[in-house]
Amino acid sequence: MSTSTKTRMTWFDANRVWAAIGVVLIHSTTDFSGQPFPAATAGERFVPVFLRSIAEFSGSEMFFFFSLFLMALRVDRHRPAYSKAIATQAERLLVPFAFWTIFYALFRLVKASAFGYAPSYLEQLGQWQTWLSFFLLGKSQYHMHFLPTLFALFLFYPVMRLAMRYPILGIALFATLGAMNHVHAFFWSLDISPLIRDYLIRITKVWGYVGYGFAAFALYGLWKDGIPRGESKLIRRGGFYFAGIAYIATLPFFGHALFEGSWGIRAGWDFYGHFLMPLFMFSLFLGGQYLNWSPRWSMLAKYTFGVYLVHPMMIDLYDIAVVKSGLSTMMSPTVIVLSRYCVVLPAALLFAVWVGRFKPLAWTIGLGPAPWNWAKLRPVLKNEA
Repeated sequence: MSTSTKTRMTWFDANRVWAAIGVVLIHSTTDFSGQPFPAATAGERFVPVFLRSIAEFSGSEMFFFFSLFLMALRVDRHRPAYSKAIATQAERLLVPFAFWTIFYALFRLVKASAFGYAPSYLEQLGQWQTWLSFFLLGKSQYHMHFLPTLFALFLFYPVMRLAMRYPILGIALFATLGAMNHVHAFFWSLDISPLIRDYLIRITKVWGYVGYGFAAFALYGLWKDGIPRGESKLIRRGGFYFAGIAYIATLPFFGHALFEGSWGIRAGWDFYGHFLMPLFMFSLFLGGQYLNWSPRWSMLAKYTFGVYLVHPMMIDLYDIAVVKSGLSTMMSPTVIVLSRYCVVLPAALLFAVWVGRFKPLAWTIGLGPAPWNWAKLRPVLKNEA
């Protein structure tokens, strides 16, 4: 392996950046209530729905995948004790999660007041079940599920290590996703409390998503052993093809959104197309490890966690401004989506950069030590000064 590890990991940073770009686009392609513009015509919905379909080459599952790949790298290099590894991940994930959960629980009052549903939301905040779902399921905002789910996945890393030793186990992802989909369909057919259903679905989702860990650990094992330049090129070509066929498989889902104006149910091959996409996209970037990646990808990559965390705030602020100014009545779905994306993406990045450079808050986006470690670092910082 003649290329240095640092250089070869730039492909990984580029993957992280494109994943963040895609997630912001996903959440920018709906109306103000998260729907595919049901009041518009199919022609007026075409661009938003098409952009949503392109954006889903990325997604939160992509963040799960490369986070698990990094976990494989850390476990392989440092061989930490299980308790120490989990404690480290709890500090990295759950501490920022607690901060952003409280932040978004309160920040949502801003949009609730602007859109006229503040009384009902305040009533929800007064119920202990609401706060329990906020902290266990990440329901304080639509993107917050990522952090507790990722932490739960890390609990299974010892079994994921099987795939590092036996990479063939990476294909277990197909089976775990299939089992998850099968059980979720059953849960949705039951006449039970929606909150109980949410907990059951999340538990089975964690077990199903362990398959991403098998695939990520398997690919890490292959990458660690060294993939020659020629074989990397073959992997990149395969990544393009399989990502393409996965996209084709999702067309019925987006066709339903286009012609019906509502999100359908991912079932059958459009389910597999969506949830297998992270494997194919990651393989595509892995296959490009020998390309001449700019170091700017690595510079931007350190803010991707922050962009993921703050972009819903920017979307809400944009929506409030557009609705309250009356511009929303004069804008087509295409203009709403494009203008929102052009505002939100750079705003989220700039805000993440500011937070990352503001030491008291840098820890909230993974760019600084947790608050209880500040006292330990003061002597070090004083000596460096």
